[in-house]
Amino acid sequence: MKKIHCYIHLNLLLLLIPLINLQFPTLSLAQDYDEPKKDFKPPPGLLRCNGVYMSYTTGNREKLYPRTANVTAQAWSFKSTAMIVNTGIEEVKGWQMFVGYHHREIIVSATGAVSSDGEFPVDASNGTIFIGSPNTDLKTSILTAGDHTQISTDIEITGTVFGGRGTVTPMPKTIKLVNDGWQCPAATSKGGTMQVCCKRNPKFKSKEKVKTKFTPRQRGDLNIVYDVLQAYKSNYMAQVTIENKSPLGRLDHWNLTWEWMRGEFIYSLRGAHAAEKSPGECLSSKAGQFYGDLDFSQVANCQKKPILKDLPADRKEDKDIGMLPFCCKNGTLLPVHMDPSKSKAIFQLQVYKVPPDQNRTAFFPPRNWKIDGIVNPQYKCGPPIRVDATPFPDASGLQATTYAIASWQVVCNITKPKPKAARCCVSFSAFYNDSAIPCNTCACGCKDIDTDTCNANARPLLLPPDTLLVPFDNRTLKAKVWAKQKHMAVPKKLPCPDNCGISLNWHLNSDYGNGWSARITVFNWGKNAVEDWFGAVDLGKAGLGYENVYSFNGTRVPPKNQTIFFQGLPGMNYLIGLTNGTNPARDPQVPGKMQSVISFKKKNLRNLNIPGGDGFPKKVFFNGEECELPKYFPKKGSAKRLSCIRFLPSILLVITTFLAISDRFLSCV
Repeated sequence: MKKIHCYIHLNLLLLLIPLINLQFPTLSLAQDYDEPKKDFKPPPGLLRCNGVYMSYTTGNREKLYPRTANVTAQAWSFKSTAMIVNTGIEEVKGWQMFVGYHHREIIVSATGAVSSDGEFPVDASNGTIFIGSPNTDLKTSILTAGDHTQISTDIEITGTVFGGRGTVTPMPKTIKLVNDGWQCPAATSKGGTMQVCCKRNPKFKSKEKVKTKFTPRQRGDLNIVYDVLQAYKSNYMAQVTIENKSPLGRLDHWNLTWEWMRGEFIYSLRGAHAAEKSPGECLSSKAGQFYGDLDFSQVANCQKKPILKDLPADRKEDKDIGMLPFCCKNGTLLPVHMDPSKSKAIFQLQVYKVPPDQNRTAFFPPRNWKIDGIVNPQYKCGPPIRVDATPFPDASGLQATTYAIASWQVVCNITKPKPKAARCCVSFSAFYNDSAIPCNTCACGCKDIDTDTCNANARPLLLPPDTLLVPFDNRTLKAKVWAKQKHMAVPKKLPCPDNCGISLNWHLNSDYGNGWSARITVFNWGKNAVEDWFGAVDLGKAGLGYENVYSFNGTRVPPKNQTIFFQGLPGMNYLIGLTNGTNPARDPQVPGKMQSVISFKKKNLRNLNIPGGDGFPKKVFFNGEECELPKYFPKKGSAKRLSCIRFLPSILLVITTFLAISDRFLSCV
C-alpha cells in the first residue's frame, strides 16, 4: 500500500515540476542559456579619465607567404583592437584617432572606422588617422544615460606588419586624439595595451563659435561638398562642388573618382562627363532587374567606380550638359589669388538608388574619393562627413535662402611626394662655383628606364651650367669632359636621368652687404605646353627680405611671408614644350624656358649665411607640386669671386634665354 502511495506522489511531483519552473524559474536545475553575461569590467584608466579615453590592444600574429630568411622582409598578419570613449561632459564631433604605426604596417580592414588615407588597404608606415564610420560623433554619458553605443566606438583592426621576431604584434609609437582643441599626454603601455586620456585644451579658442547639428566643416587644401538638392523615391539630384583652398594648390584636367556603396548609378550629368558610359554594366547588374523599363542607352555611367571629368570651355553654353556656374574650364582649378573664377568647379548628377528606396530621405553618399590631374600636387582625400545643409540663394531671385536636403564634406590635402616619386626637380648653381649640381638621379622615378645601363642610386655628376640647357641624353660627353677638367672621378656605370617633365634651376647670383640676388629658370622638357603656370620658393627666414622679381609677377605668401609666389606676366604665362634645334640632325632639342632675377634685402635679418644654405630654397613648388631638391649646396672653395671669363657661360645663358623669350613674344604679337 505504501508503494502505491509513493508511486502516486512521485507522479504528482513530476507533473508539478513544470509548473514550479514557470512560477520560479530560478529554481530550475536545467542550464539557463539566456543567463545574462557578466558585467563589463572597465580598465582603471577609463574610470579615472575625464575627457576622451583611448586604448589600443595588440594580439598574436601569424607568418604570411612568402616565407623568407630575411627577418625585416618577412610579412605577418595581425589583429588589434582600438577603443575610444567619451568620458567627459562635452560631445566630440567628428572624432579622429591617430595611431602611430612604424613597422611598415598595411591596414587591410577596420570595423567601425575608416582611414583618412583613403580606402583599404592603406599604407600606414607613418601612422594613420581613424575616423568613425558610421558613428562619427561621441555623445556624452549624461545625455544618453550611459548608452555605450553612443559614447564609444570599438575598432577591430586587421593588417599586415613587416619584420620582428616572435609572434607578438609590435606596439605603435603612440595613440592620440587629433581633433582641434584637444591635447593628449604621452600614451602609456602595459601588457600589450596602450592607453591615453585626452582633455580639452583650456587655452584653445575656436575661431568660429557656430553651433552645428552635424560635424563642423573642416578646411583643407581641396574641399569637396556633396549636396542632395532634390529627392524622389527611386532617385535624387545631387551637386558636387570642388573648391581649391590652397595658395599653392592646383589641378589641370582633373579626374574625380569615387565608389558607390549600394549599387547606385548615374543617369544624367550636367557640368561634367564620365570617361566611360558602359550601359551594359547596368543591364547585367541589379539595376537592370529593378529598372527593367528604363532606357539604359541614355545612362551617363553605370560603373561602381566612375571617373568624372570637367567639360571643355566650348560646352559652357550647352543647354543639355552645360549652363552651370564655375563649370566647363577643361579641368583647371587655380588658387584664388590667381583667378577666383577658376578656383571652383561645380557639376550636377541624377543618381538612381538600387534597390529603389521608399524612404526619400535615405541617402548613402559615395566613398573612397580620389582626385588627380597632370603635373599637379598629389591629394589624399578623407571620407565623406555629414555636415549641416548647404545654403543657396533662392533660384527665383528673391532675397531668400534655400537649403540642400543633406550635405557631406570631403576634405583633400596635398601630400609630400615620396623619394623618387616627384614630378619636378631642382638644380643648384652659384656665382662662386663654376659647377652646377643637377637634379637628383631618378628624382621623378626610373620605372621605364633600363637600370642595367645606368645606376639609379648614384650621385649625379657635376656639370657646367650651360649643360643644364641640354637634354640628358646629350649630356654624357660634356659631363665626362668636365669631370676630367676638374679631376673628378667618373663611375663606370653612370647615374640615370631625373626623368622629370619640369625642372627649375636656382642660381645664387650675388651676395653683398645689404642684400643678395638669385636667378630662377624654369625648363619644360615635355612636348605639351603649360598654360597659366606658377611657381613658389620657400626660403625660410631669408624670404622675409624679398624685394622684387623682375621678369615675373611675384608676391609673398601669407601668413609667414617666407614663401615667394611667382607667375608669368600677362601674355608670357605660356611655357612652351620641347622643340627641335636649329639643325635637328646636329643640334639637340631645346626645352621651353622662362627666367627671372629675384632680389632680396638683408635689413633686420641677422646671421644670414647666404652661401652656407640660407640663399637656397627649403622647398620649391611648380603648379602646386613639390619638387625634389638636391641633397647638398655648391661649395665655396675660396673667398675670391670668379673672374669674368668663368662667368661667361652664365652670361651667355641669360642672353640666350632673353633673346629666345623676346623672339617668341614678338612672334605672338
